[in-house]
Amino acid sequence: MEKKAEGHHLILGTLTDLLTGHSLEDTHDERYRQKLARLLLTDKGYSKEDIIPRRELTAEAGDRRGLLRVDFLIRPATRIGMIIKYGPGSLVTRHRPALAISRLVAPYQVPIAVAANGEDADILDGATGKVRASGMAAIPSRSELLGFMETAGFNPISGKRAEMESRILYTYEIDGACPCDTTVCRM
Repeated sequence: MEKKAEGHHLILGTLTDLLTGHSLEDTHDERYRQKLARLLLTDKGYSKEDIIPRRELTAEAGDRRGLLRVDFLIRPATRIGMIIKYGPGSLVTRHRPALAISRLVAPYQVPIAVAANGEDADILDGATGKVRASGMAAIPSRSELLGFMETAGFNPISGKRAEMESRILYTYEIDGACPCDTTVCRM
């Protein structure tokens, strides 16, 4: 297997995406994303149709814009009930961007935001930002998420709130990204 370095990612070849069947670059980060996808499919009861991978999202801060990918949107019913934001390293540094994403991917507050690093996860209440649970095993199953969605408010996100969340997301994920990071796009 040929190894090559591109940006700061070591590319180990290619792998097949569990959700789409497409060929992807095999990186350490992508292996963790695939591990999360496998957990959702095999242990948590989600179907491939429930999971939207790599959804593009634009973040803006004034006249600056950037494009990033949300790792997983989970939609087991008519609305998105959970987002999962993968990032290597400390989970606590992933909380705020995950919450911002949960307020930008839909016109309503997505109830659950998960910050995951592939080995651990924090499950956040989208509305309050409080940690509901920790650990990969604590990621809600399909039936648990559907139950939670029954009582979730799905409150609308105001334009002003969306603007502030977009600025926060831009700061964390675009402006704060390594210049050689090929997973974000500055526009």
